Amino acid sequence: MAKDPICGMPVNESQGLKFTFENKDHYFCSNHCLDKFLKDRNINKQEFSSCITPAKTPFYKNKTFIVTVVLLSIILVSYFVPFLVAFRLALFLYLKKIWWGVLLGLFIGGIIDHFVPREYISHILSAPKKRTIFYSAFLGFFMSACSHGILALSIELHKKGASNPAVVAFLLASPWANMAMTIMLLVFFGLKALYIIISALLVAVVTGLIFQALERFNLIETNKNIVHTEKSFSIIADIKKRLYGYRVSKENINIDTKGVFKGMLALSDMVVWWVLIGVGIASLAGAYIPSHILSKYMGPTIPGLFITLLLATVIEVCSEGSSPLAFEIYRQTKAFGNSFVFLMAGVVTDYTEIGLLWHNVGKKTAIWLPIVAVPQVVLLGYIANKLF
Repeated sequence: MAKDPICGMPVNESQGLKFTFENKDHYFCSNHCLDKFLKDRNINKQEFSSCITPAKTPFYKNKTFIVTVVLLSIILVSYFVPFLVAFRLALFLYLKKIWWGVLLGLFIGGIIDHFVPREYISHILSAPKKRTIFYSAFLGFFMSACSHGILALSIELHKKGASNPAVVAFLLASPWANMAMTIMLLVFFGLKALYIIISALLVAVVTGLIFQALERFNLIETNKNIVHTEKSFSIIADIKKRLYGYRVSKENINIDTKGVFKGMLALSDMVVWWVLIGVGIASLAGAYIPSHILSKYMGPTIPGLFITLLLATVIEVCSEGSSPLAFEIYRQTKAFGNSFVFLMAGVVTDYTEIGLLWHNVGKKTAIWLPIVAVPQVVLLGYIANKLF
């Protein structure tokens, strides 16, 4: 599998969109990513149209299409099979609750995708200073992609010279502290979601600072790709320059509207199918798992926290898909801290994240991630159970 150089998502080489440039093949998950790749390099798409091989993936192999068809089929069958009625009602309840949040999140994600340059993030994450950790966690808020896309981007930033502590902080903050996820969590948990967002940022910052100390004592690897960025570059100055040069016109408004819409489509292609999978699993749990079972094994106790941690470790679901599952845990057990642990464990203990860090960043970095982050997550989960 190739990797999209823009969003970092995996692309099937035999079916993906391909662009051949300077005797090298680049694969993309969408035309949107290809256009951004060409724009970043000032490549005229028309001049190199012969180098572009269209994607060969038929619409019926689209993941969102497949999951949607499966759910619609179950809904249809439920009108003839009484056993499935409970699932249908639970699914409708979830869809009614989240549709506007998902749509708003995609819209804000499209705005960020169109107007926030990737150069800002790369520049700040590459600075070998302590404030880099705070910048890394804060800038995670402006990244709108699922956790798997964030992981791929983190690895790509590592290759571009971001320090290992910055990569870890960015990886921990982005899935739960980004704008789109903030909206979705607020839909599910109300103002309690702010505890999740703030705690995710806290874990990211504390872990990043600890990793900087580990790096100083040579207990983790040092990124060999670090390069010195231009000190003269200023993000604030660049923003001012862009605003000064922008002219409100019908043409520019049309271009920006299309850009935001393309960003929404690209983001939806990455996350919507995960949301639907998460909603489907949460509906199954809500319909068929008795509440006393979850309360017994995943209640607001220390053993309940660790059982939740173990469950989240083995369940491979994107961050957007985990949100409905976390809410179902909270709905049936009233253990808000367990829901927090379930969400955060998807990053700090998931074998995909640790495996890719192991192979791309360093074995020591991968080993230290759960050692440093898991105690923080469990402690914050315990506090949440006491507070809410």
